[in-house]
Amino acid sequence: MTVKELCERLSLKTVCEAEPDREINGAYTGDLLSWVMGRAKSDNVWITIMSNVNVVAVASLCDVSAVILAEGCALDKDAEEKAKMQGINIYTSELASYELCAEISRLI
Repeated sequence: MTVKELCERLSLKTVCEAEPDREINGAYTGDLLSWVMGRAKSDNVWITIMSNVNVVAVASLCDVSAVILAEGCALDKDAEEKAKMQGINIYTSELASYELCAEISRLI
C-alpha cells in the first residue's frame, strides 16, 4: 500500500506531502522520541501526538514513509518548514493513536 492510498482510506489531512507514492510496510506508534529512534523501521508509518521539529528529525533518521499526527495535533510552523525541506510526508487525523493503529492493521 502507498502513502497516498492510506491517506485516502483514512481521510487524513495533508500537512506536508513529498512522496505520496512511497510504499508502507507497517506501522509504529510512540511518543518517546528516543524509543521511536530505536524501534521504528524504514518504510513504517509513524503515529504520534508529538508535533515539534524533533519529529521531523526522528522521521528522517528512521526513514519512515510518513508521520501521522493523531488526535488532531497540529505540526508547529518550524517543523512544517523543516518537513518540507527534508521531504517528509506528514498528515493529521482526528482519530486517537489506538484507532489509527487498528485501522492501519486492517488495511496493511
